[in-house]
Amino acid sequence: MPILFLVGVLVLIGLYLWSLYNGLVSSKMRVDESWSGIDVQLKRRSSLIPNLVETVKGYASHESSVFENVTKARSALMTAGTPVAAAEANNQLTTALKSLFAVAENYPELKANENFKQLQTDLSDTEDKVAYSRQFYNSNVLDFNTKIKVFPAVLIAGSLGFKEYTFFKAADEEKADVKVQF
Repeated sequence: MPILFLVGVLVLIGLYLWSLYNGLVSSKMRVDESWSGIDVQLKRRSSLIPNLVETVKGYASHESSVFENVTKARSALMTAGTPVAAAEANNQLTTALKSLFAVAENYPELKANENFKQLQTDLSDTEDKVAYSRQFYNSNVLDFNTKIKVFPAVLIAGSLGFKEYTFFKAADEEKADVKVQF
């Protein structure tokens, strides 16, 4: 009878560990999948940039430093290999695009150009999708990081190779208050 009880306890412990491991793997896969959603939107954003730059160049050819900054930031975003690097490159690109749109504001005929307006709309739509994807990713990261830090998973998660993910953070400029002046 004691042997049967011991076998039953070992089976329950084994089932619990199996369930715990599978839960961690599932959660990790959700984080990876949500990162791919951000990656897709960042690539979409990157492919819109050259068309936008070329459209603005036609009107503001003397603003070469702005175009260079956008190109450098886009290149950094496309070569970013980690969520942290992608977040930094994304923040650089956001700053560069603000400069590009500031240049565009000085050219009324450019603002009336249908191609420019469509590119601006597409870029704005993509920005919304990046924000949603970032929120979805960060939610999955929160769930996963919580799972590997709570007891009893904390005792085995590290030894099974589960490591904490980094949140996709917004740049400090994006967190600043917007100042409206009339």
